[in-house]
Amino acid sequence: MRNLLTLILLAPTMLCAQDINENYELANNYYKRFGNKLYHALVGPKSIKDTHTFYYSTQTEKGSDFMKIDVNRMSVESIFDQSQLAEALSIELNTEIEPYKIPIINLEINASQDSVKFNIFNSKYICALSDYSLLKLHGRDAGSGYWGSGYKENDNRATKSPDGKKEARIIEGNIWVLDLKTNKSKKLSDDGSIYEYYSSHIYWSPDSRKIVSCKIRPVETRKLLMISSSPKDQLQPKIEEWDYIKPGDALTIRRPALFVLDEDESKVINIDVPDVELQYSLDGIRWRKDSKSFSFNFNKRGHQEFNVYSVDAQTGALFSIVNETSNTFIHYSKTYQKRWLEDTNELLWISERDGWSHMYLYDTKKGTVKKQLTKGDWVVKEIVNVDEKSRNIIFKACGKDSGEDPYLEKYYSVDIDDGKILCLTPESANHNVVFTSDYKYFLDSYSRVDLVPTVVVRSAKDGQIIFKPTQQPDASSLIEAGWSTPEVFSAKGRDGVTDIWGLIIRPSNFDPNKKYPVVEYIYAGPHDSHVPKSFQITHRSSELSELGFITVMIDGMGTANRSKAFHDVCWKNIKDAGFPDRIAWMKDAASKYPEMDLERVGIYGTSAGGQNAMGALLFHPDFYKVGVASCGCHDNRMDKIWWNEQWMGYPVGKEYEESSNVVNAHLLKGDLMLMVGELDNNVDPASTYQVVDKLIEHNKEFELVVLPGQRHSDGGAYGERKRRDFFVKHLLKLATPEWNK
Repeated sequence: MRNLLTLILLAPTMLCAQDINENYELANNYYKRFGNKLYHALVGPKSIKDTHTFYYSTQTEKGSDFMKIDVNRMSVESIFDQSQLAEALSIELNTEIEPYKIPIINLEINASQDSVKFNIFNSKYICALSDYSLLKLHGRDAGSGYWGSGYKENDNRATKSPDGKKEARIIEGNIWVLDLKTNKSKKLSDDGSIYEYYSSHIYWSPDSRKIVSCKIRPVETRKLLMISSSPKDQLQPKIEEWDYIKPGDALTIRRPALFVLDEDESKVINIDVPDVELQYSLDGIRWRKDSKSFSFNFNKRGHQEFNVYSVDAQTGALFSIVNETSNTFIHYSKTYQKRWLEDTNELLWISERDGWSHMYLYDTKKGTVKKQLTKGDWVVKEIVNVDEKSRNIIFKACGKDSGEDPYLEKYYSVDIDDGKILCLTPESANHNVVFTSDYKYFLDSYSRVDLVPTVVVRSAKDGQIIFKPTQQPDASSLIEAGWSTPEVFSAKGRDGVTDIWGLIIRPSNFDPNKKYPVVEYIYAGPHDSHVPKSFQITHRSSELSELGFITVMIDGMGTANRSKAFHDVCWKNIKDAGFPDRIAWMKDAASKYPEMDLERVGIYGTSAGGQNAMGALLFHPDFYKVGVASCGCHDNRMDKIWWNEQWMGYPVGKEYEESSNVVNAHLLKGDLMLMVGELDNNVDPASTYQVVDKLIEHNKEFELVVLPGQRHSDGGAYGERKRRDFFVKHLLKLATPEWNK
């Protein structure tokens, strides 16, 4: 009797088999129901070089349209006659193309605006807008993305001098210079060979009298070997091989050398770089306009010291302009020098040395900081433009304006001399901006996850709106169709002080009287923050929510774009993944929204997110009960060097083991599904198989989905279906559709 009463009381909160079948239909048809119902929003906006014209594609009630905004005329008009272009393409491609369903991508407009270039069906065309004639272009397509670390520096290409009178090239490891007038060659070095050679990346001084090249001492590069079990062009398997350097591997060493060309006898100066054997990278070689010196970047292995060196071109003397150090890590991809002001011997530099990412102005002659240009508990993300004449900088930042989501990107200008900062985009929103090539105007489409975009054209001088198109983005049809607006939510993190920001997505048929399992999509890669901030119809887990889940996305500690202390949580501790903050955030959300059932919490992710998803079940099993990990980097020693040594440090220490899902596989509780693409050349597939090996060794129960022919992905359509079914089975406790019928 008691059990029957319990079932009766719970019945209104539980999904039944009929409900889940209907919800699968909602999930499968999500894009069909909502995908094309945001009208007149900007897609891929760009500016036409040397004009004050912007262009973009957009979805309208008629279909896809291609528009341009002329700032000088303050007008919005079509780029071309879509009926004429559709007719021309139909004839060219021998297939019917509808005017408002033209499937072109990568659209470009020339400066005179009388022709357009685009890709369609894997071909590239130029169309003359005077008569809509088409010219097919020939060229190789870009290859598939590859995230490894191998590359070659020893080729035979020639580099011409700025005056056009000479060419330099590498022959059998040595530098040779050819006089193009006399056709006489001169050998500049004698110590190169095919085993230790000078780089074919050759840098001429502006006066054409000096050359910088690095002498390369290569090392054997680790190979990533994969078997393509089911190739499309033959029956038998194929083997693939990729250069793939992993943490702790030996690295190629580069030593810069300066060659001074005299008519009688050339001079060679070898540059003595401190700790040259401990380099992670030596690059960014750049000559001054007066040819008296050049500079280069030196990133010491371990990412705790980064130098910008200047070299005297007469003596070879080395001088440090910038010496950046950190007790944890330098996020070097964000701190490379951003802009040289050569006429005033200055350098703009971004650093987190005061605990936040800010701009500093360096004296390049003295190697000292002249002034800190920005300061405060906020983040400079990018230097957009520097007007050296007016001494004005345009930059992108987040978190500067109090009371707002600290991740919203906004644009500002600062006067180098008086330090006054002007906000160019004052609205509390995420500003997606495109500038004209002269940086006089910019197109601003600003929005939030919960705010429909607004499109304006602003003056880059003061941010004033000079033109607002009459036709603005319209989401009324989207809302009428039943689309559910995601909710931006913030709560205190593990320290009870720091605000943690995230997103809550509810199903379109949400019923506040029901209890819903919670599923988190996670990607805690420390290189960035990851929760969306701009308005969009479909988020990563929108379709999944339709199955009867409340899904969430959160940026916890250890991710970027907050304070240095916030970021440093990941240092040699990537397994942390911000989980204490994520759990605190969800508990706070559930206290406000009791429909969130924290007794049934799932998690999924891909790549670093795959590592995180499995890590949740290993290190926080009392909270996370079900996880799906796709193409995960389950042990940071198995993954590519450039991403993992940045956060986990060098040399490879015990911290790598402590964060390893392989080493800690015995801790597994809950229900786990692993997915892996057999041809993943981003994260070594062996990382997943080694987890599988340990799970078997410890007699753990799990599911494995191997995806033949797939590279680094979340599993594609089949993987998505398997992921949905896994959460339905283990969180909703319902049978999934019988797919084999």
